[in-house]
Amino acid sequence: MGTTQAFTYCRICEPLCGLEATVRDGGLLQIRPDRRHPLSKGFACPKGIAMTEVQNDPDRVVHPLRRRADGSGFDRVSWDEALDDIAGRLNAIRRRHGGEAIGWYFGNPATFSYSHPLWMNGFMAALGSPHFYSAGSQDTNNRFAASALLYGSPVLVPIPDLKRTDLLLMLGANPHVSHGSLITAPRVKDDLAAIVRRGGRVIVGDPRRTETARAYEHLPVLPDGDAWLLLSLLNVLFDEELEDRDACARQATGVRTLRRLAAAFPPEETASRSGVPAPTARALARDLAAAERAVVYGRTGTCLGRYGTLTAFLIDAVTLVTGNLDRPGGGIFGGSPIRVDEILRLSGLATYGRTRSRVGGYPDVLGTFPAGVMAEEITTPGPGRLRALLVSAGNPVSSLPGSAAVDAALDELDLLVCIDLYVTDTGRKADYVLPATTFLEREDFPLPFLQNHLTPYVTWTEPVVPPRGEARQEWEIIDDLARRMRLGIGAFGPQRLAHRLGVRPSPRRMVDALLRTGPYGDWYGLRRGGLSLRELRERPHGVVLADHHRTGTLRRRILHKDRRVHLAPPEIVAEVERLAAAPAPPAEFPLRLIGMRELRSHNSWMHNAPALMRGKRRHTARVNPEDAAEHGLQDGALCRISSAHGSIDLPVTVTDEMTPGTVAVPHGWGHQGGGWRGANAAGGANVNLLASPDPDDLEPLAGMAHLNAVPITLAPLPPARH
Repeated sequence: MGTTQAFTYCRICEPLCGLEATVRDGGLLQIRPDRRHPLSKGFACPKGIAMTEVQNDPDRVVHPLRRRADGSGFDRVSWDEALDDIAGRLNAIRRRHGGEAIGWYFGNPATFSYSHPLWMNGFMAALGSPHFYSAGSQDTNNRFAASALLYGSPVLVPIPDLKRTDLLLMLGANPHVSHGSLITAPRVKDDLAAIVRRGGRVIVGDPRRTETARAYEHLPVLPDGDAWLLLSLLNVLFDEELEDRDACARQATGVRTLRRLAAAFPPEETASRSGVPAPTARALARDLAAAERAVVYGRTGTCLGRYGTLTAFLIDAVTLVTGNLDRPGGGIFGGSPIRVDEILRLSGLATYGRTRSRVGGYPDVLGTFPAGVMAEEITTPGPGRLRALLVSAGNPVSSLPGSAAVDAALDELDLLVCIDLYVTDTGRKADYVLPATTFLEREDFPLPFLQNHLTPYVTWTEPVVPPRGEARQEWEIIDDLARRMRLGIGAFGPQRLAHRLGVRPSPRRMVDALLRTGPYGDWYGLRRGGLSLRELRERPHGVVLADHHRTGTLRRRILHKDRRVHLAPPEIVAEVERLAAAPAPPAEFPLRLIGMRELRSHNSWMHNAPALMRGKRRHTARVNPEDAAEHGLQDGALCRISSAHGSIDLPVTVTDEMTPGTVAVPHGWGHQGGGWRGANAAGGANVNLLASPDPDDLEPLAGMAHLNAVPITLAPLPPARH
């Protein structure tokens, strides 16, 4: 076969950077950034380059594995043995307890496949099961809940128009490390720098002086203080009559109620909760109002506290009240070469609050329930109890709040099946571990991210290398399992009917049809120069569709009957009242814990790549010098971090990047998997052991895990003996 070059794109995080792969005799030799990619232009982060090591990792699962009866490990079995037994056991559970006794949890990487979510949704719909959980409840779900309340559609999410804005207020985001979330901008560092070069400002609100904050203006905000800050900004905008009255009248309802709510939050009253002094908050509100083009953007750091949905809601409210929603340089709504809004609405996937969880009564978000109730759904008797769980591209033992409770609950399942690259912390407890392909071994299309591209763009990729061993794409596994269970699955009615008739259309064919009949499609030859899958295959670096997204599109995309943004729905009014009545922090836990991302980590699945673990990387707690001195800690010393729910032991990194009273610990460490030796040897601790396992402690409007601003205390420990 010789040596060849192939072009693809990265599917680890949201920039989707272009990659060039060197392949020899069907094996991957090297990955480099794609210099001809029109958006990433030769950029890729260390994680994308390190996929060579994940692809070729000797610890990868490449054959189906079945747990031994004594629990001592796994044995290799054939696909037929594995799927026949899994299908038989699932059908037995269906006969005895109904399809609602079977659940599914999927992790972050699932979203980066165009086919995996479609087949998984169809499988769960065919079962009629509400037990559908995702990593979104530790990440982004309250952003979707806020959009449902504001616009009537959970998938209508504004992106900051970085290329045209003059003032960006960024809360809880660190794109110099994360490269952006709910915005696809492969060279986001260049986009931020360009704002300043053209005379604008970038203000980074965060409890930590992050890598991004160091490059721009740092606004120290207390953990979970964002809602207080945003309400104080609205207070000033309304009190000083700085609001854009035309935009408020034209775009929104509920302005008068929002004004009344904000009146109770002057900056002088919110400073102790937000951490932002009153003069600073007042000046910021005036600057947002005076800027010709401004936008507020918030990400995961704003999502993981007790008021995440309220915070996401208020971010858009400030943008609208200053006249910057749905206009160049403000918060804009991306278009797509596929009619994403329509597809999600017609398929019933774009839901919020359509159903409620059995435990906790939480609303669904995009058809999924909070993963924070999953442990109790397994252990709580009664109709609808979760008895079998399939996990794909996820590691809930590591990533859910109250990890110890999740770990124990999995032992009570009748069946646990993991579809993954490794035997993870969760997979070690599975009855079966089924080998999935890496993104380099499958064709793909950036379906979930088409509306998030800062520059309108579309691409398609073929597999770079064939699957290792017997690895299969997730959709193929789901399809084969459903066939053995005699389920007619599908995300859409016609697909379900086709399955029942024995016709099983591939995801490739579905995407081609959606693309050809979309706004840029060729309409099967009726539109010259239009898009089709064949056209994209011939352009492996992708296609830029326009310089900017169109603005002025919001009114026709809102799903509220009055076609207006709702600024004061009852749920938000109640949340503001809950915020106003928030008790003082507990004195026995004087510090607040926040999470943080690291450039060479991605959640819990890339610590087995040697290239990402070089330099004697250690898992440490970042502590301000004042707090370290008060608690008797020195740099490098071992400390115990305790909350009301658990404790972990970690070395301390003393750094003035932390604001006093705040401790930062990266998530995704402390591995105890059954099959990734490097990750296990990396040590560290699972920070989610400090979070509450109680479903009543989840954020009420989206069921988000409370992983930021966790009350903690520190104590020194004797040096570890070697």
